[in-house]
Amino acid sequence: MMMKVFKLNNKNSLKALKIFLDRRKSIQKSQTYIVSKIIQNVKKNGDKSVINYEKKFSKIKTKSNKLFFSKKEIDKISKKTDIKIKKSIDLAYSRIKTFHSKQKFSSFTFKDKYKNILSYKYTPLEKVGVYVPGGTASYPSTVLMNCIPAIVAGVKNIYLTTPSLDSKINPAIVYAAKKCGVKKIYKTGGAQTIAALTYGTKQIEKVDKIVGPGNAYVACAKKEVFGDVGIDMVAGPSEVSVVADKSADPKLVAADLIAQAEHDVNAQSILITNDKNLIKSVNLFLKQQLKKLPKRNIASKSLKNFGLAILVKSKKNISEAINIIAPEHLELCTNMNKEIIKGVKNAGSIFIGKFSPEAIGDYIAGPNHVLPTSGSARFSSGLSVNDFLKRHSVIKITKTGIERLGSSVINLAKHENLDGHAYSVEMRLKKGN
Repeated sequence: MMMKVFKLNNKNSLKALKIFLDRRKSIQKSQTYIVSKIIQNVKKNGDKSVINYEKKFSKIKTKSNKLFFSKKEIDKISKKTDIKIKKSIDLAYSRIKTFHSKQKFSSFTFKDKYKNILSYKYTPLEKVGVYVPGGTASYPSTVLMNCIPAIVAGVKNIYLTTPSLDSKINPAIVYAAKKCGVKKIYKTGGAQTIAALTYGTKQIEKVDKIVGPGNAYVACAKKEVFGDVGIDMVAGPSEVSVVADKSADPKLVAADLIAQAEHDVNAQSILITNDKNLIKSVNLFLKQQLKKLPKRNIASKSLKNFGLAILVKSKKNISEAINIIAPEHLELCTNMNKEIIKGVKNAGSIFIGKFSPEAIGDYIAGPNHVLPTSGSARFSSGLSVNDFLKRHSVIKITKTGIERLGSSVINLAKHENLDGHAYSVEMRLKKGN
């Protein structure tokens, strides 16, 4: 397994890098037509439609029309969780909660010189839907990372959904959901469930925001319903960029590139280095380590199609490459990490030094693993408590305030041909008011 080598040394090579990155984005084609048909159908026929799609896409033969687990079922399934996994979930829960608790934003109020009172206040969302993929990618870590910031924000009603209409469900997901105080666990998935959470059905609660990862259909459905409901982000396949120099251990670098590649055939692992020999060594270890990997087919395809080793000349080239890629995960394994980090503008989560593999961030470090992908780290950030809060400004103007500020409002309103605006202020300035 050899990663493509790309030399970054001038403006043209920056352009070529952009083209290479865009190729992957265009593969994540939009399934808009099919998805909007599904959404319309669910909007019209509710649960019946959800069940039909579920049977069609998941090839499930079930007579049951019940779309959620009972409290009794939840308790029973939760108990089946392996004791080691329970302990690991408990540790992850407390670490993630501690980190997110420090993010709480405080409301503020101030008085200006005219005694006007201006304030900003925060209110949690009422209802949130968390989508947890089923099947091969059935992750309790997804439950924790999506529910905990909502809990810290003060969201009272968290609903979780994961494809399990045939009642096959990973007990660890149920254990984590129970720990997070989830109100209900629904058994459906796909675009049909995104529609159901957006518009509500007899059995599925209508929510204010939908968060959580999913396949291309789920991502497309979230994009389609956005506006009728809030969403966290439209997430694409996972990515890592590892910056390494001759001080790095090529064995560890190869392991971290593979860890990301095993997620998905469209995942992307990139090595950025100023050392030709390191690329050779890393390629060697990739070959060795892939042989033993259960998901070697997925990882090999990902590395072959989207893997890249970028050979840079200077420190400036390193930050240019990072900021163009805008990686979801960035690892710095060099003897000049502090200097490199100063130039990083675009990255989801940054891991520093050889004892900080991206995998620790996926589970237990504390910061969120729901991060911007496909270059969207240029304008967005990972999931946080802030995503589950609404911010309101509150304005209380005094008589002196309107007398002193009113004439400027009138001037601006008239300038914009909004005479009604001007008049509403003028009336308040008239004597006797």
